Amino acid sequence: MTRGSVVIPSRGGAQRLPRILDALVAQQGSVWEAVVVLDGDIDDSAAVVARYAVDHPVRAVVFPENQGRAAALNSGFATAEGDVLIRADDDLAPGVDYVARHVAHHEAAWARGEEVGIVGMCWDVFPATPYSRAYGEAADRRIRATAYQAPADQTWRYWCGNVSTSRATYDRIGPYDEAFRAYGMEDIDWGYRLHRGGVPVRIEADVACAHHSTAMTTAERATRAFSSGASRRAFERKHGAGPLAATSGDSAMASGGAVAAPSQGGLPQEAWSALVRTTARGLTAARVRQYAGLVDRVLPVLPRPIGEKAVALVVESAGLAGLSSSSRD
Repeated sequence: MTRGSVVIPSRGGAQRLPRILDALVAQQGSVWEAVVVLDGDIDDSAAVVARYAVDHPVRAVVFPENQGRAAALNSGFATAEGDVLIRADDDLAPGVDYVARHVAHHEAAWARGEEVGIVGMCWDVFPATPYSRAYGEAADRRIRATAYQAPADQTWRYWCGNVSTSRATYDRIGPYDEAFRAYGMEDIDWGYRLHRGGVPVRIEADVACAHHSTAMTTAERATRAFSSGASRRAFERKHGAGPLAATSGDSAMASGGAVAAPSQGGLPQEAWSALVRTTARGLTAARVRQYAGLVDRVLPVLPRPIGEKAVALVVESAGLAGLSSSSRD
């Protein structure tokens, strides 16, 4: 039976890891192992992994200090012994056939003499907050709907924290680029390299799973967008601007490769994009936090449509500001 190796990069994940490790212990119809790479153990996550390792095929690789998620992934893949390599974030809650379904997609491709990269979209599990009601839940639905409708030459943009390839494909494409240290883009970079290497990337609904550590406030989401914008500039320096060029109706692309823009509340796209550009001028990371914090404070009293536009404006402007600020480095 084909063995699946689940590689889980983690930092400060002692509270998150039991959920995904419990899910892996409950797997059915598969032979699996889990390699948890602790990117600097700041909360004794190693002890959590050690408890599972007593009776299950789970082991830890522990970095003495933070090296970044790309380095953690590379170490995990180098250590993994399976024929199918599954990359899973430490805040996922996969189903009991998660490994079996990832493996089955690759076995089907091998039977056709093909390679494939598999993406499982994740649905965010939100607490009941003003941010989730105004923006988070709807944005999550839009992103997933857009992904499932993406043309075959654009699915690589959704390479994320729930993906898989064969060992042979990973070895051919090569390791994740450890130059991506800030939040975002190390996955999209690897997905683009996979696409450029001629490997079709397929988004498969049967490997989707819940994602628990999503942004809970406008400040968290906007801060991530600013960092992702800066990482996007690094991607463009490496590959050029063409692969991530924004398409019509997608001004949110500044914050990463797989972002679906919200509706513009009656504004034409050009007018909305102009508003985002104006708001982004002069934004720094500190100002992003300040403005997003103001939005969080007024969200409880704003009508939902207005709250959505307020959050969207800060998030998209933050992504564009991150992109612009890194271009001046």
